Amino acid sequence: MTSGHTKIVDPAPVCVFAFNRPEHTRRTLDALAQSPLAASTSLTVFIDGPRNDAEKPIVDAVAQVAETQRGFASIELRRRDRNAGLAVSIEEGVSQMMAEHGRAIILEDDILTSPAFLHYMNLALDRYKDEHAVWHIAGYNEDVPAFRRAQGAYLWRFMSCWGWATWADRWAHYSRDPDALVDEFSDADIARFNLDGAQDYWSQVLANQTGELKTWAVFWYATIFRNRGLCLSPYFSYVENIGFDGSGSHGVVNKSYTRSRLNSNLSPGLPDQISENTDAVEQVKLYYLTKPGKLEKIRRKLNRFVGRLMSKRER
Repeated sequence: MTSGHTKIVDPAPVCVFAFNRPEHTRRTLDALAQSPLAASTSLTVFIDGPRNDAEKPIVDAVAQVAETQRGFASIELRRRDRNAGLAVSIEEGVSQMMAEHGRAIILEDDILTSPAFLHYMNLALDRYKDEHAVWHIAGYNEDVPAFRRAQGAYLWRFMSCWGWATWADRWAHYSRDPDALVDEFSDADIARFNLDGAQDYWSQVLANQTGELKTWAVFWYATIFRNRGLCLSPYFSYVENIGFDGSGSHGVVNKSYTRSRLNSNLSPGLPDQISENTDAVEQVKLYYLTKPGKLEKIRRKLNRFVGRLMSKRER
């Protein structure tokens, strides 16, 4: 494992996707501006359009927050007149950034970053730009007990979208096609996709297929997975998610993603061996399988599955 060089000459552009949460947007941009690299980093803020006339003032307030932000080399706002939804906003916005810049660091409006976040991202983007097995750089990681004394980062199959980065030649493969995945994935593929049963990402694919969900992140993960790509994750998270306070589109409240502190390492060790770190994967799987409430979640999902199966039989 090698340590990164702290001198970064040409920082990657950053884009932030925002909508109707001005205070979250302010906190996200303020945290980013604390980075030593912010002054030499260009920022693009994508703002989705209001869903109705009543929502227009609060979306305008988000734009006002972005317009008055200081601390970056440049700030550009890209606003939509009509609401497209998060999935379309990110798919199209990331594609624009890749076409214009060839790489980008991507955040949503509820991700607080460490001042060292931009260093980590830029070092990793530079380190792996020609390592075409590496598709994704993540800034977030769960608070896995086994990782609390670990340094640097590791490569594995799963990606986190809470503060991430990629390159244009990888993003070009992105596809949001749940039908194709359902046709293509074998039972063994699904098991591996689900971290051998430690998680249930596949249910998101099925929910998108039926129209219950319209999301993008699971399809980026599936794109990487289908291409046998690898994702870089820090052992110690550079970000925290402040969006689980009931303010988001789904109104979910969950305090488990808050952090008492974030990674402040400006020169993280990055792995030289381009292969999945099986030890790290086992530790993450163990963490998920023993997480409080895991058995209850499995029971609820099993009950839903049985209920759907019975309803189909009754038709």
